[in-house]
Amino acid sequence: MKEQPCIKKIVMNFFVDQEPTRPLKQIRVDQEPTRPLKQISMDAKQDAAVVGNERMIALVGTVLLVLIVAEIMIAAKMHALMPIHIFVGVLLTFPLFVKIGSTGYRFLHYYTGSPAFVRKGPPRLEMRLLAPLLLLASLSLVTSGITLALLGPPTVWSVWVLRLHALSVICWLPLLALHVGAYIWRVPRLLLADWQKHATRRVPGRSWRYGGTLMALLAGASAAALFSPQAASWTAWEPNIASKIPGPLLAALFAAFLVGLGGLILFRPWRWRQ
Repeated sequence: MKEQPCIKKIVMNFFVDQEPTRPLKQIRVDQEPTRPLKQISMDAKQDAAVVGNERMIALVGTVLLVLIVAEIMIAAKMHALMPIHIFVGVLLTFPLFVKIGSTGYRFLHYYTGSPAFVRKGPPRLEMRLLAPLLLLASLSLVTSGITLALLGPPTVWSVWVLRLHALSVICWLPLLALHVGAYIWRVPRLLLADWQKHATRRVPGRSWRYGGTLMALLAGASAAALFSPQAASWTAWEPNIASKIPGPLLAALFAAFLVGLGGLILFRPWRWRQ
């Protein structure tokens, strides 16, 4: 019976585009004279958890961006680099799940009323509307790609999955361009902040963030190695792949450029307060 108000609270709060009342770094003990010291200490730990979550998202997002750029470059030479394309595609799924989990952690804590996450404030409304579309496109792209590797060429099912994979690329790249354009401005600050003097004292958990990201990469590499037999069947089929850049990739890159540029001009994310 208690789940219904919780779900209702999440839905009601989703479209409330409020900004944090003040930056977390401005919250000081001398500004809260009426609160018990124990409560102030607990709030400080919760605020540190919010910042740690933000840094984790930035870290794993940076790793994902590097892998995605590499995958796009590999896809341009698909006829010669099919095994590497499959390897990198499987490899990046694990960091992707870590990023989805970290973002979902913030989502649940904010919309269920966690005080520290409420003080931080939600993402901007346009990014909240973009997130479900990007999530669905990402899952469709990864799922169809892994399914293709398992099915092998050319079967009746793999032809349909290949079409879904191409469609996912066309939908996913423009959404990704908007997402990256909106958030890339704050990434250097978040990554450098984890290596400043006394950084671990203010925001603990750096070893967990980097260790978790490394474990995701190792798990992805192990899973990708298990796909070597499936990649061999596609390697044998490589002569049937055209040597030019695939049409869906060209269309997706062109759409990503237009959408990304339009989003930057329209939203100007470098002027956002968060």
